[in-house]
Amino acid sequence: MPKESAPALRAVRHATPEERAALGKNARRRTPRSSHAEYRPAKGRPDPLGILAAQSARRLPELVPIRYGRMSESPFRFYRGAAAIMAADLAGSPDSGIRAQLCGDAHMLNFRLLASPERQLLFDINDFDETLPGPWEWDVKRLAASLVIAGRANDFDDDERSDIVRATVRSYREAMHRFADLRNLDVWYTRMDSERLQELAVGRIRERGRKRLAQAMAKARTRDSLQVFEKLTETVGGQVRIAADPPLLVPLSDLVPEVTRGALERTFRDLIERYARTLTSDRGTLLADYRLVDVARKVVGVGSVGTRCWIFLLLGRDGTDPLFLQAKEADTSVLAAHVGVGPYANQGERVVSGQRLMQAASDIFLGWERVEGMDGRRRDFYVRQLRDWKGIAVAEDMVPGGMRAFGELCGATLARAHARSGDRIAIAGYLGRGESFDRALASFAESYADQNERDHQALLDAIRSGRLPAEEVEPSG
Repeated sequence: MPKESAPALRAVRHATPEERAALGKNARRRTPRSSHAEYRPAKGRPDPLGILAAQSARRLPELVPIRYGRMSESPFRFYRGAAAIMAADLAGSPDSGIRAQLCGDAHMLNFRLLASPERQLLFDINDFDETLPGPWEWDVKRLAASLVIAGRANDFDDDERSDIVRATVRSYREAMHRFADLRNLDVWYTRMDSERLQELAVGRIRERGRKRLAQAMAKARTRDSLQVFEKLTETVGGQVRIAADPPLLVPLSDLVPEVTRGALERTFRDLIERYARTLTSDRGTLLADYRLVDVARKVVGVGSVGTRCWIFLLLGRDGTDPLFLQAKEADTSVLAAHVGVGPYANQGERVVSGQRLMQAASDIFLGWERVEGMDGRRRDFYVRQLRDWKGIAVAEDMVPGGMRAFGELCGATLARAHARSGDRIAIAGYLGRGESFDRALASFAESYADQNERDHQALLDAIRSGRLPAEEVEPSG
């Protein structure tokens, strides 16, 4: 449990709507909306590769070359792994002084299809490894820059990219105004389900795009523990086990000698038992009906490669009733050096609390725990289902109109997430009804995409010179 109460995200709690709107409008005097247009590297800007190296020093050394290899593939893949670099660049940049709970890594591919506990397909933010309270503008800027970087990869011209970013930011702004007019509970109950998603697609994307959306939603509904069970397991000596796919998926039995394996297996059973106490009582009861069968280390994502991530295979009623859980290491947020560490002593609890605050609905098995690793060090983890109806967009397949529609959806979703914690009325007051902030972020996103390309080239040069190791390994199947 937190050692202190959660920080106040609103500058003036229980003020009147008029007072809150005035707070936002007054912030324009201190920080004009047009001031967000400029990005210039700070004097004495930290070496971006030094930032990555500092992160790598806390990770599994044998997996770090995979991280660099994945980040080297393109400027967009580099950007996905460079949240810490951008956080340092945004520190000290103009902001309104209004805070909200941040995702911390709100690039476009961290918005995706997810399942609600009621088995509805929702569109929402997915990744909260870096979540902390901070300037709401930072999430919007990370989203905007990701769209420009993806647009450049798809050979969209300057006008097309500018149109995409301005439409995305306008969607955020207009959604924030809608939320400013809603009752608190109505904001909390707002969600983007599959029916609403299909309604919005009509008139925004062409028929081929709507067919792809329908296919993506159908595919997402198949991506669950049963699908993972078929893909990642094998039967050995009559026992179901996680199949090895080194170095991306390595069963515990292949990682440690048999003489020490028993103790580690007991550690993982204790982890699951203790983590269950962070769930609501009904979900803890459900989890107790499953038994742990096997454990494996898994490589995940781009920026997360090298962090410790374990997957657990559990079985329920019988051998055809699987549950896959993922325990992912939670380190200090990349935002912490710039906005403060927050109230949580356990970094896993920080992730879970931020996720529950920003998402419309979260995984029923979302929880946290601290565990001692094979090296004797204690680390924080958050736990959730490995796969639960997840569907991710393919940026490379998008045409300008499709990326614009996707950006608009991301912008509105991010506004809803910020409106749950930050002062939505003050943010709306700051943004106003005009397009000043929209235009500013279109300019910022292009400038930051240039910076990202320079940083990506620096990585390529470091790999070619031998300064940094890189290994290209992609998932099989």
